Amino acid sequence: MLQVNNLSFSYKNQSVLSNINFSVEAGEHFSIIGESGSGKSTLLKLLYGTYDLNEGDIFWKEHEILGPKHNLIVGPEYMKYVAQEFDLMPFISVSENIGAFLSNFYPEEKQARINELLEVVELNEVANTKVKYLSGGQKQRVAIARAIAKQPEVLLLDEPFSHIDNFKKQSLRRSLFKFLKEKNITCIVATHDKDDVLSFSDQMIVLHDAKIIAKNTPQSLYNNPKDKLIASFFEEFNEINGHIVYAHQVNITDKSNLKATVKQSYYKGNYYLIKAEIGDDIVFFEYPENLKNGLEVCLSIEKNKL
Repeated sequence: MLQVNNLSFSYKNQSVLSNINFSVEAGEHFSIIGESGSGKSTLLKLLYGTYDLNEGDIFWKEHEILGPKHNLIVGPEYMKYVAQEFDLMPFISVSENIGAFLSNFYPEEKQARINELLEVVELNEVANTKVKYLSGGQKQRVAIARAIAKQPEVLLLDEPFSHIDNFKKQSLRRSLFKFLKEKNITCIVATHDKDDVLSFSDQMIVLHDAKIIAKNTPQSLYNNPKDKLIASFFEEFNEINGHIVYAHQVNITDKSNLKATVKQSYYKGNYYLIKAEIGDDIVFFEYPENLKNGLEVCLSIEKNKL
């Protein structure tokens, strides 16, 4: 497994991560979420050995992961890291980039591997196109395919779908994470997008103010958000009588003491997100129809939330 023990790291005198502890089992999908500047990307770089730790240690199985003071080449051979900046070769094709580090002694096996990965990242149609002609999203997919070409034991992904448009993003997530599970590749993802992790992660941690404020399964964190920051990662939410309540857990009812005035309706496809006022407070709830501004409604909260 990957074991992180009492990890702390600072840039100059600024603490970025403090007393970080977690473990990831082999083949597990693990996610790191948090606001911009919370240390997500820095943590991935530390796991890859890009920087030297101020305190603590990191182990993959029996191997300690050390920084540049101890290694001429950053990054263990059994681990691959896909950053937000892609280090691709622009003047050769997509297929050649993906197969750049595969052995030429077995050309048929190499081509079969390239073809398999082109399917995983959905780039068959541009297999022979030079990388310099690709979009940002296509380049991101090439970088992911190249990282898994030699089937690493651990894959680190920093905002892996940030450049990819919604037309491809949903199917790509399913395809990539299915492949990683089948190959038993441990995957650690840093992201701000819940759709990158909610359906695919086994465990998640939430970073805030340099520390881990929550660590659990996605299901547990979603169903029992103990912090407004955690709730905001998943959905629109309200704080009512000291409880965190998602918008979909607020309903219109015939009678209640919770009376609200509709201020705005936002079309969301199969429902409207309604913004309403209860006295001086704002509340959001979901409703299947558009509601007129100024309409007074009575609201109820799901019983298990209050």
